[in-house]
Amino acid sequence: MSLFGSMTTAISGMNAQARALGHISDNVANSQTIGFKRTDTSFANLLTQSNERSHAPSAVVATPSATVSLQGSVETVENPLSLALSGNGLFSVAQAAGRNADGSLTFDTQPLFTRAGDFRKDSSGYLVNGSGYALQGWAANAAGEAQQGVLAPVRISDAPLPATATRTVTLNASLPKGAAAPIQSQVQIYNAAGEQQTVNLTWTRTADNAWNVAGTTAEGAALGEANLAFDANTGALTNNPPQAVLGAGDAALTLNLANLAQGPVAAYEQRSVTVDGSRAGAFRSAAIRDNGDVVVSYDNGQSRTVAKVPVVTFTNPDALQRMDGQAFGMTAEAGTMQVQAAGTQGAGTLASSAVERSNVDIAAEFSKLIVAQRAYTANTRIVTTSDEMLTETINMRR
Repeated sequence: MSLFGSMTTAISGMNAQARALGHISDNVANSQTIGFKRTDTSFANLLTQSNERSHAPSAVVATPSATVSLQGSVETVENPLSLALSGNGLFSVAQAAGRNADGSLTFDTQPLFTRAGDFRKDSSGYLVNGSGYALQGWAANAAGEAQQGVLAPVRISDAPLPATATRTVTLNASLPKGAAAPIQSQVQIYNAAGEQQTVNLTWTRTADNAWNVAGTTAEGAALGEANLAFDANTGALTNNPPQAVLGAGDAALTLNLANLAQGPVAAYEQRSVTVDGSRAGAFRSAAIRDNGDVVVSYDNGQSRTVAKVPVVTFTNPDALQRMDGQAFGMTAEAGTMQVQAAGTQGAGTLASSAVERSNVDIAAEFSKLIVAQRAYTANTRIVTTSDEMLTETINMRR
């Protein structure tokens, strides 16, 4: 009987609107949650019988519709370890499972992903977001180059940077073309203990467009020398390679003279000198750059890259499984994960010192709320009317 069918249909409508209200309440509650992706509602009709002669009341079902792929607004923050993603992709994160005796954490092997980039360094040095998930990345070698391959939680050490000896000195200078007397100059280098040492350089013109450079320690010990030749017209070095190898204390020192020239100057002009090596440095700060490099800075002016943050993409990110704390898990429907550097092969770009806000629009959610309320009320009216009509039917016997 259609009265029973209409009542059943109206009840399904009430249930569907109740589910929609649940989605709306979840969205509104998390409107200020970093990296949160709202849940929209899709309604589908379920038919029991329908043809050209008759149509039985059907039902409606409400299903959640994910919005993982929809961008939230990016907001600049003061935290240099925060990251925001613009475009396609997510961060790879791991959930802590326990702690080792040395204080390091062990992590669950289940791959998890998030857009919540409010990362900070915890007491163990790991970069974790507000939900406690640890950021994963590629480790970097001693040269600061990312070793693309296995992802691992990024950990920043507070240990000091050891001192390094100077290996190369690069000079940018001009020699006077008509100099008669030898010229003296100095450069400061570091030994293996991080102590500064002075290297004296003596420039002697041996012939037209020809010079000899000799290095000595501050105590006068000879380090090494090299003969240089210059083009008479351009003043550029002509002998190749333009380097002299000196033995400075406990380190082999290379003097790079590629930027040396001979010109119509009155005296030796040293425009710049660059040396590698440094004294030991204490940990000062850590930051993540827009290219994903995790950089640690020290109080001796040095810095080093310890890891690189990649971006993980999926063919259908909206099909990922929603987890606690703005995280998502893998599903077959989402497709295979692809890990690549930010801004490459369709992956989104990174913004340092920024976070992505929730993609919830409060005004739109209030509009949905009003519609859901009215639809629910309308369905209750159908139930009430159907009940009254059934009552009238029963009272026909009286």
